[in-house]
Amino acid sequence: MQRENPIGEYLRARRELVRPEDVDLPEIGNRRRVHGLRREEVALLAGVSTDYYVRLEQGRDQHPSAQVLDALARALQLDDYATAHLHRLAAPPVRRRRASPRTERVPSGILRLIAAWDQTPAFVYGRYMDVLAANPLAVALAPFHAVGENLVRAAFLDPRVRDMYGDWERVTESTVAGLRALVGPDVDDPRLNELVGELSVRSNRFRQLWARHDARPKRSGTSLLDHPQVGPLELSYEKLPIPDSNCQTLVIHHAEPGTRSAQSLALLAASAAGEREPVRTLRDE
Repeated sequence: MQRENPIGEYLRARRELVRPEDVDLPEIGNRRRVHGLRREEVALLAGVSTDYYVRLEQGRDQHPSAQVLDALARALQLDDYATAHLHRLAAPPVRRRRASPRTERVPSGILRLIAAWDQTPAFVYGRYMDVLAANPLAVALAPFHAVGENLVRAAFLDPRVRDMYGDWERVTESTVAGLRALVGPDVDDPRLNELVGELSVRSNRFRQLWARHDARPKRSGTSLLDHPQVGPLELSYEKLPIPDSNCQTLVIHHAEPGTRSAQSLALLAASAAGEREPVRTLRDE
């Protein structure tokens, strides 16, 4: 059985994304046989021996000191999120018996909250980006916000996502990085392996993005959508982690008051107001 080597895989993936000119290294020779930096170049930049760095990539040392990790992060030009992810990968694993998977339940207070927002699209997704609860306006805004949908699978396999988002490439990149941030170093999770395996087979872009090992949560930003009913929408979004919920996240969209997008969102809310059930949850399915 092949030994797991999360830190080695991460270092190798990030090394391949850094060019010598990005870190002021002179180009030696006319041909490079590797993408990005060589191992010895990373070692030089981090101030460690090449032999030690090779041991890290090969998994023969999986728990370097915090000082070494910070030096590697600087050498590979990692941002704060990526550096924190590197530290998590290098932490000694907590050995625990994996419990049988349980249905994720959204806290009742959150359900009441999003039910009261009839003018604000809001939904909740879980650890694997499965939609767990949604109010009618969230589903009217995008059908892949419906309960039971998986946002990662939808981003790569649902043609409606590509049709609605003009910046589909950025959306897919952010989605994969967000999934990595949610699951952290627990990459041997059976549910995650099932999802990653399916998408790796069915989507070349997913396979390429997953291999980058980006781990970056996106807490706020702007979505540009071309809605089939109300046309172009420019909406801000906030992603709020729900405390004590095993990585559940509340997502809220809103428009700048007085804008055309705000008018269009109000029109969409009026059409969604006829829904009998104010909020759908996974247990309702």
